[in-house]
Amino acid sequence: MTFSSCNPATGVGFYSRPAWTPAQLDASIAALRAVQPAWRRLPVAERGHALRALSQQLLAHADELAGLISSEVGKLLAECRAEVEKSAKLCHYYADLAPELLATQEIPTLASRSGVSFEPLGLVLAVMPWNYPVWQVLRFAVPALAAGNACLVKPAPSVPLTTERLLALVRAAGIDALDVAWIDTPQVEAAIAASDAVAFTGSTHTGRRIAELAGRHIKKSVLELGGSNPCIVLADADIALAAEEAAHSRFRDAGQSCNAAKRMVLAPEIAEDFLQAFLDVARRLQSGDPRDPATTLAPLARADLRDALHQQVIDARAHGARCLLGGELPDGPGFFYPATVLDQISPACRVWREETFGPVASVLRAHSDLDAIRLANDTPFGLGASIYSADVERAQALAAELEVGSVFINRHTSSDLRLPFGGVKASGYGRELSEFGLYEFVNVKTYWQR
Repeated sequence: MTFSSCNPATGVGFYSRPAWTPAQLDASIAALRAVQPAWRRLPVAERGHALRALSQQLLAHADELAGLISSEVGKLLAECRAEVEKSAKLCHYYADLAPELLATQEIPTLASRSGVSFEPLGLVLAVMPWNYPVWQVLRFAVPALAAGNACLVKPAPSVPLTTERLLALVRAAGIDALDVAWIDTPQVEAAIAASDAVAFTGSTHTGRRIAELAGRHIKKSVLELGGSNPCIVLADADIALAAEEAAHSRFRDAGQSCNAAKRMVLAPEIAEDFLQAFLDVARRLQSGDPRDPATTLAPLARADLRDALHQQVIDARAHGARCLLGGELPDGPGFFYPATVLDQISPACRVWREETFGPVASVLRAHSDLDAIRLANDTPFGLGASIYSADVERAQALAAELEVGSVFINRHTSSDLRLPFGGVKASGYGRELSEFGLYEFVNVKTYWQR
């Protein structure tokens, strides 16, 4: 196996590096085990200083890093820059938050003194995806490092240059408790066995395998998996707002986000008006060079991802779905796919049962509020959802019935540093971000003194 870069806009490869040998993996783990005790003994505030230094490194090299992300993933430069800037904010967030959250807490009992302390687990392995190669890595690593853990990151095979540069910036910030594991799939089990916990972001299929391996070795795991987020638009909604935000959520990053709106669940009274407004936004999207400011729809990251997406569209049309826009493979180089809107989706369609990881929106019509909830929950996934309605109390009541990790009312789904992020059902378990993300990789140790 090699780690290889290929420009999604051209289909041309331009960099590769080999995977590690087992001996190289063992050496990296031994080195992290050696430095972790000193890292954990640093006062939390000093670990925070290192995280702030990392934030400065990210911002100082934001243009370079954004260019690398775009060249390997294919995202628009503006989207890549936003990823880097959000990652820099994350470093400051946990540097500020960690001292308070990790302080020993006294809890009154019959003892003279009792409570809990929060201690790092040790070495945490992260198996990371390709779609946000800076944000996803740091979303895991920053709170884990703040808590005093060492981190071993296995990157996706298609983003070696971005990962190498990120590691260099981590080192420049004075953090030696993080390393990158250039390992192939067969070596992952050995890495899990040698670590104290594991975090995974990626497909549900691979997540099941990671969970099995972690369970076999009795390791704590956090899984952030796929999503098929419903966007529920009720009859009293602001249609222009809902359509604009739903289209932004569905087509940003070429639709390659687990937390994007993917299924539009519409009240029949407003379905046609919403569709017209949604299509108006989608038709304005312009494919092209991700470095060109005029480009508004990026290519997909890989040829196999585009082929898989197109097969889902073909299957939907074969089962009676109506393609209102797009749905055809374009000619020319690169892995572009047009903004696509599928109406009259039925449960027989793969896009009903599976995640669509690309610029394809599915449209469902709900006959009532209860039917909207039924359609929204009729999926293996449970990551996020959005509801648009002028009646906030009504929307809140519906939100309570949704089987998801987060609900956004009158706003598209997203992640916020201050709020926990994660899902239920086949979208995984555990939480990232906020204080909950910090506590995932600590030992909550009880103490009791007579």
